[in-house]
Amino acid sequence: MTYFKNIGKIAYEGKNSDNPLAFKHYNPNEVVLGKTMEEHLRFAVAYWHTFTASGADPFGAGTAVRAWDHANPMDQAKARVEANFEFLDKIGIPYYCFHDRDIAPEGGSLQETNKNLDVIVDLMEQNMKATGAKLLWNTANMFTNPRFVHGAGTTVNANVYAYAGAQLKKSLEVGKRLGAENYVFWGGREGYDTLLNTDMALELDNLARLFHMAIAYSKEIGFGAQFLIEPKPKEPTKHQYDFDAATTIAFLQKYDLKDYFKLNLEANHATLAGHTFEHEIRVAAINGMLGSLDANQGDLLIGWDTDEFPTDLYSTTLTMYEVLKAGGIGKGGINFDAKVRRGSFEDDDLFLAHIAGMDTYAWGLKAAAKLVEDKVIDNIIDNRYRSFREGIGAEIVSGKATLHTLEKYALENNSIKNESGRQERIKLVLNEVIYSV
Repeated sequence: MTYFKNIGKIAYEGKNSDNPLAFKHYNPNEVVLGKTMEEHLRFAVAYWHTFTASGADPFGAGTAVRAWDHANPMDQAKARVEANFEFLDKIGIPYYCFHDRDIAPEGGSLQETNKNLDVIVDLMEQNMKATGAKLLWNTANMFTNPRFVHGAGTTVNANVYAYAGAQLKKSLEVGKRLGAENYVFWGGREGYDTLLNTDMALELDNLARLFHMAIAYSKEIGFGAQFLIEPKPKEPTKHQYDFDAATTIAFLQKYDLKDYFKLNLEANHATLAGHTFEHEIRVAAINGMLGSLDANQGDLLIGWDTDEFPTDLYSTTLTMYEVLKAGGIGKGGINFDAKVRRGSFEDDDLFLAHIAGMDTYAWGLKAAAKLVEDKVIDNIIDNRYRSFREGIGAEIVSGKATLHTLEKYALENNSIKNESGRQERIKLVLNEVIYSV
């Protein structure tokens, strides 16, 4: 069955095109700094937002009109698989991502649930072989079902913890079978609402134990995917244990997990943590922990995770600048963890939204490449910190300085002159670069 009957393959037509179903900036074959755009960006479609989201919100029922909607859950799951691979082919995105419960419905028991999952994974495997589409990452949904009301790896109930372990084991097996290049751990309910009933030490210890079990089992079955943790500060709990990049890195270091994990960073999660996306990427990169990106944006006037498609050129330029300076995202990718707005309910809107996100990231990539080639930011930073390349500054950086030598220098050099950071000028230059490409 064809699900997007009125849509052909989306092509690159350039900036002068007025075709809404065409790329103006994303040309997968265009070479930027020695690699094609497709190689730099490694786009992926988020199965949950694109094929399972209905447009429902706390105040109203779903609005989405989808050709794959069926009353029977398994028939619907099979139709979604077909729609996913048709969409990937027509939009020209090579990867997709999913949670286990996105692709197959839960049954009355874990055994039945696993059987449902096996049926759908069979179908996915067939379609991947036929189309060449690849799995960027998969993960386990251990937050939606009421059993996870108190968490999964941080639950207060040992029976729930055992279930979570069983679900994780199956999910790792699915990832291996489908050739997932990464495996993501997002702690949907791994946190607390109040410390008054929380043993934080036990919960963190148990979460680390679960991660070590996952490492051991992945080695046992020969699953070589890169493991990723996705930080988020809040929602649905008041405090998530993977609050931001720095907090997550500290957790990984404490529990001897740092060598096995990198970070999957999301723009809207950074906003909720009070950071910019580029800040989170920089923190991960300087610690050798940059793994993959979830591309979206939040509404700064709304205090929750709105998961909008990325259209902010300033943000995507700075994001791709950080990625380029870090040497790329390796086995990771740029997954559109974004959903169309409730009022954008037609099938065509799924294409228009992804085109907007892909063009915005391609534009950002071109602008970032110009910043790198022209050393615009490098020159500014090098000049600003030049005092650490000579004299007392060089002694500080080399580790030769002591409090005695610093005191002697300060006593002999009472005159201190600072220089302007010229932030406003720098931002104007950044604007000029963005709109020149």
